[in-house]
Amino acid sequence: MKQLPVVLVLGFALTLCNLSNKLRTATNSKGSGKSTSSSNSSGDAETATPTAAQIEALAGGQTVKWDQQGMSWTVPPQWKQVSNESKELVWSSPGGSDAANLIVSISPMDESFPTDVSIKAFYDGAKTRQKNGEVDELKWLEIDGLKGVQFREANPEKPDGFRRLQWMAYRKYAGQVQFVNLMLSSNGRGFPKHQDAMYGVLYSTKIVH
Repeated sequence: MKQLPVVLVLGFALTLCNLSNKLRTATNSKGSGKSTSSSNSSGDAETATPTAAQIEALAGGQTVKWDQQGMSWTVPPQWKQVSNESKELVWSSPGGSDAANLIVSISPMDESFPTDVSIKAFYDGAKTRQKNGEVDELKWLEIDGLKGVQFREANPEKPDGFRRLQWMAYRKYAGQVQFVNLMLSSNGRGFPKHQDAMYGVLYSTKIVH
């Protein structure tokens, strides 16, 4: 289980590499103006609103506070903390290889980093994956007043393959521009039974920005 965050973070790093060319091109064409909000990114955002089933999946749940990063969630009562570090938080459900996982990572960026360009590039990258059948849900989603990109990966070919529900956004916190990467995951076999709880956890996010 302790190796799981490493695998997913490596996958995220590869995503960043794939988007680097888009960022360079867009930055050169638009200049290097500062921005710490994705509010100017194209596309209207939905507001995170859990369904009755998603609320029920968190019934009797516990509050997870990540004080170092000014964030919190409600998770099901049986979930347990795996790690709590300055830039990464991991919680998981019981279930072994079919467990659900909450993995949140924070990446500080340079003050001049083009956040609007970057978040749009993430959206465009997910849109391409959607056209290729790798993503089956994609939207601009506002959680606790912060706009970001949310996508859900399609069911993997193998039942033990990873499937992620992911939300990404930029914020200004503690004097830094930060990239917030929030992932809920399970394998293909476990995803359906955890799906309501994972959406509930995502939509419960409270974040200082």
